[in-house]
Amino acid sequence: MGEGTLKSPSCCGGSGVEQDYDVLQWDTREGCEVRQILDRVADKWSLLAIAHLERRTLRFSELRRLIDGISQRMLTVTLRQLERDGLVRRTVYPVVPPRVEYALTPMGATLHTTIQSLVDWTEGHQQEIAKARAEYDSRQDVDAAVS
Repeated sequence: MGEGTLKSPSCCGGSGVEQDYDVLQWDTREGCEVRQILDRVADKWSLLAIAHLERRTLRFSELRRLIDGISQRMLTVTLRQLERDGLVRRTVYPVVPPRVEYALTPMGATLHTTIQSLVDWTEGHQQEIAKARAEYDSRQDVDAAVS
């Protein structure tokens, strides 16, 4: 396999046989939803909703209180997208007023495990990242002063 290529099952109209492809193809392969799915599950609001729902089933108002800064509209859109993708289950109870609860599906729970790995990596490298940022910013300040 050549440098810069990955081995992955063809998810976008291929035969299902593993193929070599360049990561940039995620943006260009016709009919491939990999980029759309990554954009959705990796956005700030989805990550926070998934993290809170991993702990327990929550009502809309509880989620809104827990996710600092999210608007009612954005939470509604986020939950609908996660439900559409099969990551969140919405349950409506026929009471007055209607009670609606959200929970992760089994697939959503597996995504939380993946997200937790990324959080763990970030926590383990945050000092290195802070150092790299400080060094970069220092170089930028020197470059700006020279220009």
